[in-house]
Amino acid sequence: MPDSQPQQPHSSGASGPSDSGPADDSGALLLCGARLTDGRTVDVRLGGGHIEAVGTAGSLSTHAARVDLSGYLLLPAAAEPHGHGDTALSADSPGPVSYDVPDVQRRATEAALLQLGHGATALRSHVRIGDVHGLGPMEAVLQARRSLRGLVDLTAVAVPRLLTGVAGADGLAILRDAVKMGASVVGGCPDLDPDPTGYAEAVLEIAAEHGCPVDLHTDGDDPARLGRLAAMAGGMRAGVTIGPCAGLGRLPSDVAARTAEQLAAAAVTVVCLPQGGCGGAERHGVAPVRLLRAAGVRVAAGSGAMRDVSNPVGRGDPLEAAYLLASRCRLRPEEAYGAVSGAARAAMGLPEVRVEAGFPAELLAVRGDRLAGALSLAYSRIVVHRGRVVARTSAVREYCDSAAAVALDLPRQGRSAGAPPGRGKGEEPSA
Repeated sequence: MPDSQPQQPHSSGASGPSDSGPADDSGALLLCGARLTDGRTVDVRLGGGHIEAVGTAGSLSTHAARVDLSGYLLLPAAAEPHGHGDTALSADSPGPVSYDVPDVQRRATEAALLQLGHGATALRSHVRIGDVHGLGPMEAVLQARRSLRGLVDLTAVAVPRLLTGVAGADGLAILRDAVKMGASVVGGCPDLDPDPTGYAEAVLEIAAEHGCPVDLHTDGDDPARLGRLAAMAGGMRAGVTIGPCAGLGRLPSDVAARTAEQLAAAAVTVVCLPQGGCGGAERHGVAPVRLLRAAGVRVAAGSGAMRDVSNPVGRGDPLEAAYLLASRCRLRPEEAYGAVSGAARAAMGLPEVRVEAGFPAELLAVRGDRLAGALSLAYSRIVVHRGRVVARTSAVREYCDSAAAVALDLPRQGRSAGAPPGRGKGEEPSA
């Protein structure tokens, strides 16, 4: 079951300055002169929310609006499989963090737009429910989802505190209520319950009742517990995801390898958090990505906390997550980006995206001509969701005049003659 069902976008949604055509997914759009990861330079025609055609540069004729992507690398859009919209952007709040519905909705909306600007067109937000806040945070995130319709797909994971024993009865009831009100994924933190296995059993049972996917927070430092979870998860058709699983990296390598094989056999996805942990994880670190991949486990990467008390500097940037996977976990750039795009989308039950005809028009254009360079210096980005430009970030770098730079003919973004301040040679293209 996918995280979200198709929704009709608002025609008044945001668009980039290059998008001069209609602002709905039924209008056609031509992306001109984009570079692909295989080195080709192509035009890409979009229509009806899908890629209609891909051809050599200048080969596609259309009356559609045009976006000049010369100098950009065109990629499948990223997705965010593990965010926390209810607590995002709360690290600098004076005094206790407010969980009033309007405040949570504002934070969740702003966080979603920031992540959209980074290139994630689908977001999964884990939302704490129960205790004194009840279903208020869930109501707020669902309201944010409705307000963002057509810009980004946002879905909510219900995360109750306790589900076992006498104290867990209320948690079970509120979890069922959260699913009824619109939470499309069932989750939680088994490690924080007195009976972690009983907690996982309860989540899987409720998910099976409603046909929902499961997404659980766990440190993954108990191989026996993970083995039992894998045994229970094997029959879940809607899919089971766990993360951040940094504890797996602290286990002896042979134990971790056997556990990874069990997870792979049960088709359990692991979402790691290379940018930092989150409130649902007691200990930080990164899962043993290479070991998991070698065992056949699907490994996706998420952002975790975004400027809350768990990570006051969390950026929520999927390209930074990919950069860290490449630099710290020694994945190839293509593997690292796949963790925040293809694998993340698969973990969320979303359709595959390729820059080929017939695939969803969920795309990210990044300034650069190679993926490794894009992960290193991904400053300028253009984001396409359902066939239209929904976000654009432009960066211009300038240096003062330098005889050395002139002599070596180094590329720079200096001002051209007659250009106003801040606009110059090497500037972002316009449509």
